[in-house]
Amino acid sequence: MLYIIGLGLGDDKDITLKGLEAVKKCSKVYMEAYTSLLSFGLSPNGLSNLENLYGRSITLADREMVEERADEILNEAKSSDVAFLVVGDPFGATTHTDIVVRAKKLGVDVKVIHNASVMNAVGVCGLQLYHYGETVSIPFFTETWRPDSFYEKIRENRKLGLHTLCLLDIRVKEPTIESLCRGKKQYEPPRFMTVNTAIEQLLEVEEARGESVYGENTICVGFARLGSEDQKVVAGSMKQLLTVDFGPPLHCLVIVGKTHPVEEEMLEFYGL
Repeated sequence: MLYIIGLGLGDDKDITLKGLEAVKKCSKVYMEAYTSLLSFGLSPNGLSNLENLYGRSITLADREMVEERADEILNEAKSSDVAFLVVGDPFGATTHTDIVVRAKKLGVDVKVIHNASVMNAVGVCGLQLYHYGETVSIPFFTETWRPDSFYEKIRENRKLGLHTLCLLDIRVKEPTIESLCRGKKQYEPPRFMTVNTAIEQLLEVEEARGESVYGENTICVGFARLGSEDQKVVAGSMKQLLTVDFGPPLHCLVIVGKTHPVEEEMLEFYGL
């Protein structure tokens, strides 16, 4: 059996009882360390805390293993119980859907154990979850690559009066261009996009496109470390949020659409 287990957002104690029971009976435990990170995953003691709580040694599954060598994990699950730990909820990223499809094609039984994810945790700010449109990802711009496909999706959401959740780029174990050219991989230092950088890039795209989809006076909500003890939630205009220090990662941003009076009342608690 392959168990795909959501770990939640905050720390090592956010796993569900059902998830913990599954981990304890597995002979091999992998932890996905690509699409997101637990708050404790950014500290040197993070993995040992997990191992102590779960009573199992944990193998970190980085981007290459998850996307290129998943068959190794699946072959082990043919003859023993294997746990694949995922930050947030198992289906918060398409990578994990791919693993389920591949497992089923190989005849491996799969059991999914859900948990909280950023997709529902943003509800803490008071914006109603069924008033959200399509979620977008904001990638880091480079000198030669400045994609803006998210702009159309934000535009369509705002036409309908819907809120837009913006997931911000995480660059972990990304090979450098130079190393790829040489054929020997060397990796860039980890980078985590801040709310501030996301807004700067959004405003740059708006200035280039000029369709008045949003602007520096558009109300947004910035989030940092959702689900952790020191989470930070601040509501204000894009211009105002540019001045806020949101602290350590992980960050995300919501562009606010048309609001209900109850939503407005809740947002006031987080206003600058």
